[in-house]
Amino acid sequence: MILVGLGSNLSHSTHGSPHQVLEEALVALESEGVQIIRCSRWHLSEPIPQSDQPWFVNGVIALMTDLLPDQLLLRLHYVETCFGRIRNIQGEARILDLDLLAYGDTVRDDDTLMLPHPRLSERAFVLLPLREVAPNWRHPISGFTVQELITRLPTMQVARPFLSFD
Repeated sequence: MILVGLGSNLSHSTHGSPHQVLEEALVALESEGVQIIRCSRWHLSEPIPQSDQPWFVNGVIALMTDLLPDQLLLRLHYVETCFGRIRNIQGEARILDLDLLAYGDTVRDDDTLMLPHPRLSERAFVLLPLREVAPNWRHPISGFTVQELITRLPTMQVARPFLSFD
């Protein structure tokens, strides 16, 4: 199973609110050679580390594609760029963030790609929506289920289902 995390906490002049950006990003991804199998609900989460930037809208999708991991990562970055994403500082506010979380059971750590995503097991805004799309998923390194990873999260993280008022 291929899993991608989506996030946005800035509005876009054309695409609208962060929630609308994510909805349009799903359409853009499908035009880039991926088939979305499942999509979680959107979740509202505070920035990590905590800051004064706007809260994020996040979700996770499960997808199928013939693209190899490096090719898929390039497509994800291309879609981010099409939405105006400029990568300057890690953790900064952003219009669109697309993270390749897992590509089947692939384990990889090199200059271009780390699989599974190195921080996915530390983030409620990833694990809670991931549980919705892949409740039986196991971390390919630790072997923990998504539910076990959720129980290990720090209690101070806030991520809850998002109700849109767009």
